[in-house]
Amino acid sequence: MATDNVKLQGLIQQLKKKSIDEKAKIWKRLAVDLERPTRIRRVVNLNRISRFTKENETIIVPGKVLATGNIDHKITVAAFKFSEQAKEKILEKKGECLSIEEIMDKKPKGMRIIG
Repeated sequence: MATDNVKLQGLIQQLKKKSIDEKAKIWKRLAVDLERPTRIRRVVNLNRISRFTKENETIIVPGKVLATGNIDHKITVAAFKFSEQAKEKILEKKGECLSIEEIMDKKPKGMRIIG
């Protein structure tokens, strides 16, 4: 648990720095969302992701992705955490599961926050 907290604090600092360096508000918004207490951090189910996204879209979840529901199209999802079942379901549809650090390096255009 302590390791997750150290990792999270490092990620928040990276996001803030990237926001300043690139003048991109999305990274600052993610940092602010991840700074919230665990009990009110976002948890998103696959049925919500499937309902509010389109084929080949890239989204970010500043929290955890859970496996409730099904996903019916290919999508790239970046999140702080994934349940194992959620990962399996996303990969089954040829989608991608990335960490927030990985999505920061890829710099995709048109990504949005869901949660």
